[in-house]
Amino acid sequence: MNSTDAQAAGEPELQRTVLLAGVDLASFLGHRDQLIADLEAQHPRVAFHARDQVLTLRGPAAEVLAAEQVVHEILQIAKLSGAVSRHDVKEVTRMVHEGNGPMAAQVLSEPILTVRGHAVRPQTRGQRAYVDAIDEHTIVFGIGPAGTGKTYLAMAKAVQALQRREVAKIILTRPAVEAGERLGYLPGTLEDKIDPYLRPLFDAVGSMMDPDVVPKLLASGTIEVAPLAYMRGRTLNESFVILDEAQNTTPEQMKMFLTRLGYGSKMVVTGDITQIDLPIAASGLRVVNRILRGVEDIHFAELGSDDIVRHNLVSRIVDAYSAYDQTRQKGDAE
Repeated sequence: MNSTDAQAAGEPELQRTVLLAGVDLASFLGHRDQLIADLEAQHPRVAFHARDQVLTLRGPAAEVLAAEQVVHEILQIAKLSGAVSRHDVKEVTRMVHEGNGPMAAQVLSEPILTVRGHAVRPQTRGQRAYVDAIDEHTIVFGIGPAGTGKTYLAMAKAVQALQRREVAKIILTRPAVEAGERLGYLPGTLEDKIDPYLRPLFDAVGSMMDPDVVPKLLASGTIEVAPLAYMRGRTLNESFVILDEAQNTTPEQMKMFLTRLGYGSKMVVTGDITQIDLPIAASGLRVVNRILRGVEDIHFAELGSDDIVRHNLVSRIVDAYSAYDQTRQKGDAE
């Protein structure tokens, strides 16, 4: 609805301007004014027009005031973190509509670390709560669908802890294959067999640190990437340990891993209980949720489709699958 439509409907119209000061305008607006397009998608009844350093908003009064608050918060995020993402517009709009607008910049702007000029930070309230839980607890389970930043943010916290000398090393692990780490049928040496399953962790490390530094840290053992079976019999002291793809652990493997915890260490366990690949055995991630929930200094962070920071279609796909699973379970129960 444009301003003429609003007047015809008897709604009071309002025009407001926001000075886009303190940011690089081209970067803030994005390629072909992508930010304007994103604002229009979230506020379809408000017209946005940017000229020089001034953004003009026009439309129904109540919606213009809400959109103005969104713009101010996004501008503050850009000033504090150096950039805004397309997801920021969606999340800030949601927070404003829920009455939490004044908190948006504070919640979303604080970076964990900066990599090659890019701020790594939570982009949703769920992600911020997850990151805060890692700060506050010794063991944190990050449970949620693909694209919610479970492993990425845990990796950022691990690198931050290493840089601050809070830990002496980072240990990254995951089940080597879906069915209990059975590697024999794969060709090549043991290293060749394991590499495809650990490659995502190597890539995540490389995205968080200077590429020239990573090989040295791996060679010295300061960063260790290994299959879960290699954790057996060890005590992990002064380490930040991340177990990825934990939905594909057995209950026995999960217990083995958690009992490796040593002094001065922190553990983050990530997984998606909707993507369990184990053919027969129960998922250790499902079982541990029932056993350890409520235990002091252990936290379960639940991330959902609202926390997905990939393409918007991914959120809709996750929601569609969840609805399908619920319908199917209801049918089975009947």
